[in-house]
Amino acid sequence: RRWFQPAEADPEASVRLFLFPYAGGNAPRMQREWQDLFPADVTVQSLQLPGRLDRRSEPPFLRMGPLIEAMCEAIAAEVDDRPYAFFGHSMGALLAYRVAVAMVAEADGGPVLVASAGWSPEGFAMPTREQIDLPQDELVKWIVGLGSVPAELYQDPELLALTLPATRADLTACLEYADDGAHVACPVVTYTGRSDPLVASDAMNAWAARCPVYLGNREFPGGHFFIHDAALAIATDLTGQLCRPAPPAPAAGPAQRGRNCEPDHYLQPTRGTLRRVAERERPGRPAQDH
Repeated sequence: RRWFQPAEADPEASVRLFLFPYAGGNAPRMQREWQDLFPADVTVQSLQLPGRLDRRSEPPFLRMGPLIEAMCEAIAAEVDDRPYAFFGHSMGALLAYRVAVAMVAEADGGPVLVASAGWSPEGFAMPTREQIDLPQDELVKWIVGLGSVPAELYQDPELLALTLPATRADLTACLEYADDGAHVACPVVTYTGRSDPLVASDAMNAWAARCPVYLGNREFPGGHFFIHDAALAIATDLTGQLCRPAPPAPAAGPAQRGRNCEPDHYLQPTRGTLRRVAERERPGRPAQDH
């Protein structure tokens, strides 16, 4: 279970949520930032790709196809009879989308929801080979210039040594990706940063033709890495999407239940959860809009 942190999902939760990190990202950081933002009935696990932290001894994937195949195998072996959803940012959103497509094609079921932040199958500026091969200082400058990443995070030599090799490998895998117009079988909801230089202003409209129900886009202040400041607002909205009530049962016949929640059961964050999260927010952080 090296792919998942934590390795075990909460057996008492009703819904499972898998988090896919951006290029160069890692599961411990994503789990630390996001797990407490959801109510107890949603169990959260982050995916840890090879080539970083506890998987540093494993070579990173340099091609998208084998990475998607490996992630599909890992998730298929991990899921149980509970509904599950995917949330990813940037490269993580691309992976969430392609894994969702592949799991429906190769097995029964698939996720009940894909949430994409900072990426769309159309209108997204993929990295170039020239950018990937930039010298370290120039690559760091490019990443920080994407917005919403504190520059000091990339001024730590130890952090750079851990982060940049995985970042280059992940961007290399993205480089070969070619969109084929694949359709995902579940609803999609999206989140964007208002000043994201990688996402065209109308890019998220492309999702409407890729899924049975497009739940719309929520825009937040910030650049490409806006999710760090908007995490609470995104998690609250995502919880609401996961807990949409099932449609009323037909007048004649047994009650029908939706896959993603019971008709009489809503997974809303408690006031205590939101208060604990608010206490963890950095002083002076502006409130996020929807």
